[in-house]
Amino acid sequence: MKRSLIVLMTFLSLRGFPQSFSLQIAQRAESIQSKLVEWRRYIHQHPELGNREFKTAEFIAQHLKALGIEVKTGVAKTGVVGILKGTKPGPVIDLRSDMDALPIKERVDLPFKSTVTAEYMGQTVPVMHACGHDSHIAMLLGTAEVLSAMKKDLRGTVKFIFQPAEEGPPGDEEGGAPLMVKEGVMDDPKVDVIFGLHIESKIEIGKIEYKPGAFMASSDWFIIKVKGKGSHGASPWAGIDPIVVSAQIVNGLQQIVSRQMELTKAPVIITVGKINGGVRSNIIPEECEMLGTIRTLDSKMQQEVWEKIKMTATKIAEASGATAEVKIDTKTLVTYNDTALVRMMIPSLAKAANGNISQRDWVTGAEDFSYYGTKAPAFFFYLGGMPKGTDPAKAPDHHTADFYIDDSMLNVGVKAFCNLVFDYAAMSMSNGAKEKDKKKKGF
Repeated sequence: MKRSLIVLMTFLSLRGFPQSFSLQIAQRAESIQSKLVEWRRYIHQHPELGNREFKTAEFIAQHLKALGIEVKTGVAKTGVVGILKGTKPGPVIDLRSDMDALPIKERVDLPFKSTVTAEYMGQTVPVMHACGHDSHIAMLLGTAEVLSAMKKDLRGTVKFIFQPAEEGPPGDEEGGAPLMVKEGVMDDPKVDVIFGLHIESKIEIGKIEYKPGAFMASSDWFIIKVKGKGSHGASPWAGIDPIVVSAQIVNGLQQIVSRQMELTKAPVIITVGKINGGVRSNIIPEECEMLGTIRTLDSKMQQEVWEKIKMTATKIAEASGATAEVKIDTKTLVTYNDTALVRMMIPSLAKAANGNISQRDWVTGAEDFSYYGTKAPAFFFYLGGMPKGTDPAKAPDHHTADFYIDDSMLNVGVKAFCNLVFDYAAMSMSNGAKEKDKKKKGF
């Protein structure tokens, strides 16, 4: 029923727009599929960590320049921005890809498996594209190739954003989307709309999934330092055990989720990912530290969770005679898809995926693409990369050593981006003409 509705919407929404562009896009995108695979596998074999994507940026810039696209490098440290101006007036449309890899050792035995190591936070670590950013780069490079070949029919301006450090910059460095925005990537020329996609290892290859409104969670990171009183492990009554207090706080944080938040409104997740305290088995230490993350999909609930975490930690510590210091930092905002924009562009995605699209529930993963949405209407969606016939429950997850995607249909991502560009430009110009006509008639 839902799929039939999408097909009907596609027909009704695009009756007035030329279909030749869609057919041309499909032909051009399919013709470069082998290039997409070649690029993706080369980048996969040569991964680089956030804010250190020097060779990746050089590879991207060279390709864009060869297409005759204006190129800016060194944006937000290692970012690359390509600007393609069409021959006809129209909107400014941003398309975004991320570039960075992760400090993970690849376990999948592939001919293009990564064996790269790099320095991260003072340690030598293995490096792997364990989240699909290599495929994002390939698809956006392919989009640039198709659109530059169709420049004579292109309305407005397209900006290709290749962003570093989506996974977060190292240490205290600035980076990622916040720094891109800070350095003006959404200005000069001012952006009217931005689109982004993410390959997904648990969605079947070639399928597109989307959600209007709040789509991906905000990501806040917290540090809780519990200070007690040290003593001998054989006489705990002589001290105040910060490890025991920390254990009580961990339980208390989960009660915030299960008993204090209205989960029918939106999901909330509080995860303690690291606990550090003590030096040996028979010494009760003076301090214990917890690090964790908070995921929310509603800004009001986000603030409520912050306050409840602070109160829970400090009061539990106080009840045992200890103290707790709580620090919370925002890493990403809620990735919010402009509802009107999503409705308008669903047919474009349906064309790209031959109708193989569906609406999904929200995601508790986070994306710094969210920062672009504070400057212009944004639409972020998922593209499947799971081999056909695979059980999603058994497909390796992102950010793991076994992460794997089937790259044989990357052209669907290229088709999606190109259809979004042509259709949005056509509809925005059509809407603008209607508004001018209304003004002329005195409405």
